[in-house]
Amino acid sequence: MSRNATTPSPKPARGTARQSSNWPAVKKKVPFPAVKKKIDRRVRATRDNLGDALIALMHEKPFESITVQHVLDRAKVSRSTFYSHYSDKNDLFLSDVEDFFEMFSTALVRHNDASNRVAPVQEFFSHVADMRQFLTAMTASEKVRDVMELGQGHFARAIDQRLATLPATRHLSPTRRSAIAHASAGSLFSLLNWWLRHGGATTPAQMDALFHQTLWSGITPPAPRPGSRSTAAPKSMPQATR
Repeated sequence: MSRNATTPSPKPARGTARQSSNWPAVKKKVPFPAVKKKIDRRVRATRDNLGDALIALMHEKPFESITVQHVLDRAKVSRSTFYSHYSDKNDLFLSDVEDFFEMFSTALVRHNDASNRVAPVQEFFSHVADMRQFLTAMTASEKVRDVMELGQGHFARAIDQRLATLPATRHLSPTRRSAIAHASAGSLFSLLNWWLRHGGATTPAQMDALFHQTLWSGITPPAPRPGSRSTAAPKSMPQATR
């Protein structure tokens, strides 16, 4: 994933509340105290350097042909240093991907975004649009499924956390909120897959609006017409039985 990713202050997506005007840029590899222990700056720099080297190599050759030595030579890092952080190149790759999704999925909560969005879809799609070459490399190495599964898990947790902070959803039970969050994360990556397959035919802002309109229509469906049977979801979900 691009390590120099920044999340610009976007225009409000259609169908969403106006955002805070001072939404700061988000840089990759920012520590997240609420999730992980703060990592020493030198350790973070080493990991960033190794991740950058692997990503650069993936633009040049198939992942399967990349060796740890290739990464070490590109990053100018010793073998002992590498193995003090990672078990192999796959561990390095997945760790880098996890940091990327951690950054994007938690951006709204971390920056106290004032909109009713539950995920930074516009920013995420905009960044993915600039990663075509990397996506091609991932597809060739058959790592897309692993990456998507990691991303969906991170976004599910972040959406759940975000829903808990919004006044319109505080009435939801933890069980129903978690179910909505996981369903929404699945919807997000399904939309991303459709969007990529159609060559980004719609703008990231339009995809943001579509995602959130779909989500909110499921949480607050329209009132039934007089005389019709209500199809609204129950306010609480039954507890799972063992």
